[in-house]
Amino acid sequence: MDIRKLNMDEEPPMDLLLLADPSRILVEEYLQRGECFVAERDGQIIGVYVLLPTRPEMVELVNIAVIGTQHGRGIGKQLIINAIQTAKSRGYRTIEVGTGNSSIGQLAFYQKCGFRIIGIDIDFFIRHYSEEIFENGIQCKDMVRLSQDL
Repeated sequence: MDIRKLNMDEEPPMDLLLLADPSRILVEEYLQRGECFVAERDGQIIGVYVLLPTRPEMVELVNIAVIGTQHGRGIGKQLIINAIQTAKSRGYRTIEVGTGNSSIGQLAFYQKCGFRIIGIDIDFFIRHYSEEIFENGIQCKDMVRLSQDL
């Protein structure tokens, strides 16, 4: 598997990006301001992440997704490792990520990758998404913010 920055002339893998964030408007907005990276195997894109500079010396991992047929193979962890290495190489001192209160698996995953919970943005998903989001039988209302020093 190779992980590389998406070329300017390539279309972002929207179907994959929308797995991690159901708002096409928000995805398109942060694609304009951030950098998109893809994981490829045998010429097929199987994973994606987007890094978005937020403040001096800080970058946010705003989207990370792996196609369903490749889940459980460590690709997500490789994407996180690559995102951390890329952020470090660009001089960032902190990397942040946010996920929904209902994203139980993602909360565990990010913590296993060294992220720590730093706050909760109450009603984030109610304010920014027109449709209700449910995961694991829980309504996604709040953004759980996590961070890692680089």
